[in-house]
Amino acid sequence: MGAQERTQKEKLILESAIRLFKEKGYHATKMDDVAKGAKISKGLTYFYYKNKEDLYMAVTRKAFEGLKDVFRDVFRSKGKNGMQMLIDLVQKYLDYSLENRMYYDAILNFLGVLSLYNDEHTREKIDPKILESVHFQKLLDIHHDCGKFGIQMVSQGIKDGSIRPELQPEITFYTIWSMLIGYERLSGPVNYENKEIKIHIDNWKPGFIRLMQDMLKGTIQATKPNIVQGSLF
Repeated sequence: MGAQERTQKEKLILESAIRLFKEKGYHATKMDDVAKGAKISKGLTYFYYKNKEDLYMAVTRKAFEGLKDVFRDVFRSKGKNGMQMLIDLVQKYLDYSLENRMYYDAILNFLGVLSLYNDEHTREKIDPKILESVHFQKLLDIHHDCGKFGIQMVSQGIKDGSIRPELQPEITFYTIWSMLIGYERLSGPVNYENKEIKIHIDNWKPGFIRLMQDMLKGTIQATKPNIVQGSLF
């Protein structure tokens, strides 16, 4: 079997898994179903992906690549300062989470697994099949790629004056990212009709963006810090 044919079969299996995970969910999907959907033998399916856990890590990797495209496209947009990039990112990130529900859930699942992985006392709680997955190992290398673009957006904002200069780019961006994850997770409670709190989903997003802007701008217009040349003695 040539390299091109191998790649094509691997792609067919992955596409079949994605369809089934979207339609039935991860737990209800079986490797037999994936093989049938790809019209490939079960044995060959296991040749490319050792088990369902390995396959799900491959899907998660694809999800991160899609989210990275969102970050990259926003960062490469022309004629926008750092603050405008971050505002665009908020909208496009939330759009991605809504339009790609299965992918986004896979990303959040990986972040949860990573929390266990980082602590040697909890790592044993992770399914060994996940730890053995080559795709999980690659996810460990690429999961910060999105954050790198976000950090550059904050750095650009500090440089162009749209974001206050005393902020630390890495801490600032990961705080924004945590807010975005929280926003998406709380959309259900906020949109629930019988809630007692006085908030509506239609005015929550504009309020979220305004609050983010206020945090990044501060109470005064951002200015570049003055450089003071002092004596060494």
